[in-house]
Amino acid sequence: MSRDFDLVCIGSGPAGQRAAIQAAKLRCRVAVVEKRRCLGGVCVETGTIPSKTFREAVLSYATLKRRGRPARPVAAELLARVEQVTRREQELIDDQLRRNDVTVIHGEASFTGPHTIAVTSELGVRTVSADRFVVAVGTMPAPPPGVAADGEVVITSDDVVRLGELPRTLAVVGGGVIGIEYASMFAALGLHVTLVERRERPLEFVDREIVDELIHQMRAHQVTFRVGEAVAFIEVTSAPRRSAVLVLESGKRIVVDMAMFSAGRVAATSRLRLEAAGLAGDERGRLTVDATFRTAVPHIYAAGDVIGYPSLAATSSEQGRLAACHAFGIKTGPMARHFPVGIYAIPELSMVGAPEHELTRERVPYEVGLARYREIARGQIMEDDSGLVKLLFDRENGRLLGVHAIGSGATELIHVGQAVLALGGGLDYFMETVFNYPTLAECYKVAALDAYNKLQR
Repeated sequence: MSRDFDLVCIGSGPAGQRAAIQAAKLRCRVAVVEKRRCLGGVCVETGTIPSKTFREAVLSYATLKRRGRPARPVAAELLARVEQVTRREQELIDDQLRRNDVTVIHGEASFTGPHTIAVTSELGVRTVSADRFVVAVGTMPAPPPGVAADGEVVITSDDVVRLGELPRTLAVVGGGVIGIEYASMFAALGLHVTLVERRERPLEFVDREIVDELIHQMRAHQVTFRVGEAVAFIEVTSAPRRSAVLVLESGKRIVVDMAMFSAGRVAATSRLRLEAAGLAGDERGRLTVDATFRTAVPHIYAAGDVIGYPSLAATSSEQGRLAACHAFGIKTGPMARHFPVGIYAIPELSMVGAPEHELTRERVPYEVGLARYREIARGQIMEDDSGLVKLLFDRENGRLLGVHAIGSGATELIHVGQAVLALGGGLDYFMETVFNYPTLAECYKVAALDAYNKLQR
């Protein structure tokens, strides 16, 4: 039976986009369905690209402030660059898909059967059939408790790109990646920020020494941490002015101009009618896949944030490519085990490999090598004396086990360690290698020497 397409990707974010292009390279008939007004999905419209562009605008303001120009920016100034960058990214994605003969269908998809979807748009309803599907619809913010987000007093991370004005006080609920990133950005603008986190430590998967340094630097920017505290509900008051009142389970009350709820995200599958295709999501709407990204229905694959961890734009892109390869029987290896994690807080964090607490739990003997930016000429040039690079080596054979960094350029710097880790290198490589001077990459040499000296003792 002839169907409209060999593959339909539902969602045009990193996973859907990459899956579509990979299939098109295999000379398949491919379509992408996108319900948002622009291509690129959450990544381009409200997520990765806007938030990182917003961060650069904040850093530019912070630089001017250090140079004696403390005028507080307005939201429109900070968001102007965001709009330019996102528009350009949308154009690039559109061009890339069309150059590869990928059909773009705008509208909201819902399954009507194992091989068919209905795409609803302002033009009506269109039925599309395909031999295979890749579900890459991404996620959306979990709703705040007690009150709906109004985009002004109670917001989610998706609302930042639409802010009309900056508040003077802000509460961020959730100490995960998104909450930490935005809390640090707004604090750098001079806002009084309170971060509420249910767990005793934010970013539990990150090396604890790195997190401790991040918290120290955020506190220096007047961020108040309320850890081990959960929000029972949020309400909005109108007197003497509109404010958000966070009532904590402990009984505490926090009153702020604006509250950002970023305590988790849910898969955007609620309107996809998964049951019509024989699928079901978990309690957060996420889909379960095997090592080839195949769901319980053999011809339906899923990739990106909709399948959960690690929920990174970079890994989502690779998952989409691999899903398309598996869907058409192309032999390919598994996804690389050592992928970098970048957290674009101020300062930024990055890691690859195991953190210290994980090695300790698994009883792996290791040695630590540390290098601080203040010891590196480039750190002095950049006026960043608080950065840190941490290398973890196997005590028995010197093999690199993990790299953890905080400070300017950490998300770029981590790739040196990623390559060494993936290739099975270790202490000998760093001891013998010459790095450009002055660069932050010198941190690897200094940290390796630190570890070598400890091992000699």
